[in-house]
Amino acid sequence: MKISEVFYQNNLRTKAIHIASGNEIITDAPTDNNGKGEAFSPTDLVATALASCMLTIMGIIAQKYKIDITGAKAAIHKIMGSNPRRIKEIIIEISLNKKINSKNRKLLKKAALLCPVGKSLEQDIIQNVRFNYV
Repeated sequence: MKISEVFYQNNLRTKAIHIASGNEIITDAPTDNNGKGEAFSPTDLVATALASCMLTIMGIIAQKYKIDITGAKAAIHKIMGSNPRRIKEIIIEISLNKKINSKNRKLLKKAALLCPVGKSLEQDIIQNVRFNYV
């Protein structure tokens, strides 16, 4: 089943369209790779997809066990390598409510680390995930 289409827009920009919803994502090449950096780069989307997947899987567990994760967020950092140019490391800092007890913290952490995007990435991409309770 086709999920999306991507169109080259010139000047190192693409437009991706989600077939089912019609939502669009614009990408630009980053400034360190001949681009304008006016939108997510494709590698930004990979790193962001990892964090989005983690929060989604945590949300599924939170619903199942009635854990309130309202306000959960993730800050994403991406480190590029060279020769070949590729994602070397993704650093994700997940912030959750400090009122979540230790048992539920373990459940949520386990869920996040089992997300399908993370399991789909090359094993030599470092996934540095930190959990902060604020």
